[in-house]
Amino acid sequence: MTKPIINIDDLEGSYELKHGDRFEAKLASVGPLIGAKKLGYNLTVVAPGKRAFPFHNHHANEEMFMILGGEGTLRFGSEEHPVRTGDIIACPPGGPEVAHQLINTGSDELRYLAVSTLIDTDVYQYPDSGKFGASGGRDGALRDAKFHGFYDESAKLDYWHGE
Repeated sequence: MTKPIINIDDLEGSYELKHGDRFEAKLASVGPLIGAKKLGYNLTVVAPGKRAFPFHNHHANEEMFMILGGEGTLRFGSEEHPVRTGDIIACPPGGPEVAHQLINTGSDELRYLAVSTLIDTDVYQYPDSGKFGASGGRDGALRDAKFHGFYDESAKLDYWHGE
């Protein structure tokens, strides 16, 4: 049986994200290490001036972030909020009004614990780029979903298209 506890100092980066000059982060998966079943957990470390993920919202899954170190800016819907060590952030499911993104605006690493529900099927939107994604058959990480894709919102089709 998996031990249900791990110290944050014992986590090692599972993978790195990099894209262009704006996105860069190190992530360490936590949930599988401690036997989590219905919540996903990861430690995210973002370099100064960077962000881990694009501005997005989920229609099914809910996310929570706890800032463990550093400072930054939370984009949330049409607002921006400063964040610092000790802040807890709720990102409920919904439309672009709850879209969110953490940006490291400080001079040190921004470290946060991310917690998410693991609802199998989800639709997510990216208001900055006008795309949306959908996934299903997910048992853990989004990248491992059986069905997963991104689509341009401007290419909407009629229900009967191609039938």
